Amino acid sequence: MSPAADDDARSTALEVLERLGRTYADEAGITLRDKPAPLFQLLMLSMLFSAPISAEAAVASLREIREAGWRTPERLLDSTWQQRVDALGRGGYRRYDESTANYLTDAATLLQERYRGDLRRLRDEADGDPAAVKKLLQEFPRIGPTGADIFCREVQQVWPGLRPQIDAKVRAGARKAGLPTNADDLAALVAGDDLARFTAALVRLDHED
Repeated sequence: MSPAADDDARSTALEVLERLGRTYADEAGITLRDKPAPLFQLLMLSMLFSAPISAEAAVASLREIREAGWRTPERLLDSTWQQRVDALGRGGYRRYDESTANYLTDAATLLQERYRGDLRRLRDEADGDPAAVKKLLQEFPRIGPTGADIFCREVQQVWPGLRPQIDAKVRAGARKAGLPTNADDLAALVAGDDLARFTAALVRLDHED
């Protein structure tokens, strides 16, 4: 890439970041930190995104879960199945509300039993390797490759060892913006601490008409 093209790419990247640079975790009300509770909430959000449903419904449903007070696996396991179904319904999570109510219970149970409620132990078990982190994430119900990509794309904000997380949806947004799709070249366009917002911005851009 020539210096002029590099400057143009940086300018475009900053424009995309300024206009659309909000993580989905932030939109859902999660103040993401390297702590058990917000990491669990991000896991739930990634599960909600993994069904064929709108991003708006997934975000709204996670907000309902948070407002119900189920921000830790312990609190979620104290809720009833019907309470979870109702919360998902209020968020617009139709057609998948009943099955997802069960998946949330199973995920919280697995997190408690295997990682004592702390996803940082999953990261440590994977020795910080991004591919290993994604493989372990896919042991949670409904989390497939796409859900694991979503979690890692967002969590790179507080797990810098996973950077850069540039998945297929991010590359699609980059192509739409006329930006490079190579992970290292794309990540070099913004500061490391802005990378989670930048990748979210590119995903949002890809979803625009």
